[in-house]
Amino acid sequence: MVDFIGVSRVRELLARRGTARFIEELAAEIEADFLRWDAFEKSPRHATHSSVGVIELMPASDGRLYAFKYVNGHPKNTHTGLLTVTAFGVLADVATGYPLLLSELTLTTALRTAATSALAAQRMARSESRVMALIGNGAQAEFQAIAFHHLLGVRELRLFDTDPGATDKLERNLARLRLAGLKVVRCDSTAAAVAGADIITTATADKCNATILTPELIAPGVHLNAVGGDCPGKTELHRDILLRPDVRVVVEYEPQSRIEGEIQQMDASYSVSELAAVLAGRAPGRASEREVTVFDSVGFALEDFSALRYLQRIHQEERGAHSRIDLLPELADPKDLFGLLAAHPQRVIAPEGVAA
Repeated sequence: MVDFIGVSRVRELLARRGTARFIEELAAEIEADFLRWDAFEKSPRHATHSSVGVIELMPASDGRLYAFKYVNGHPKNTHTGLLTVTAFGVLADVATGYPLLLSELTLTTALRTAATSALAAQRMARSESRVMALIGNGAQAEFQAIAFHHLLGVRELRLFDTDPGATDKLERNLARLRLAGLKVVRCDSTAAAVAGADIITTATADKCNATILTPELIAPGVHLNAVGGDCPGKTELHRDILLRPDVRVVVEYEPQSRIEGEIQQMDASYSVSELAAVLAGRAPGRASEREVTVFDSVGFALEDFSALRYLQRIHQEERGAHSRIDLLPELADPKDLFGLLAAHPQRVIAPEGVAA
């Protein structure tokens, strides 16, 4: 039997722990694993692209545990009432190859993305940053708002989306959350939202080389949390932002980000730092108050490894429905797989012309 965590169980765990605490603890797990960077076998995700989206497999292993995530990205899905992104994952024991956990990762991907964004911003944004522009108010927006409010002390959110309905939804959900001391300002353009912002988060979904942000919108000292660009041909930042002499770019895993991130627009000599080096103090997240910092976030499998390990732990700690599924055969004799069928005799169909 294999542990199973479905959407209902994740909702239960979030209700028991609280979303802000969940994100904070998950960020700590992610940081701990990034600090073990050299222990992991790493690779860019395997992506199968179509004209309407992408399906990806994202593996990571530290030699003791192995994890993978199946995830899709289909921006047009919302037109037919479906999610843009869905995901599930497996955590397995390397010694036996047996899966230990099968879990939903749709909700959890949103949570781990926000946790990683806030973790990076703690090292990259100016310490007094209190105002964040949130460009793209879809499925990721609330999670980013909670993470930055709780972990960085953001006290003003400036919202813009080309779809007014998305901003309506975000405003309703933020009002329900009643985040202490948070002021929410609805803006009528990207320019209005970013004016005076210390942090700019872009989380748009369109699969195209967009220019959500252009150089004239970026003031000295701003931290850019670029979340939406996550596959070839999908970016949010004008290339000239990355060419500014005062820009510092941090990525999760450089070989993957060269393919999928904002830096896919740049040549191979373009200089970046990896988040693991920043967290370990081997590279600065910010060198001056006027430097423009960019977290070119595409999502990396190590974050899902951390999330699955965290889910497994709190699933066992918290009361509630500890579901298990019979995903694997259980045999008295492991060499006799066919014997599993002996308790359920099969109907034998005689060949044509032969009496049964």
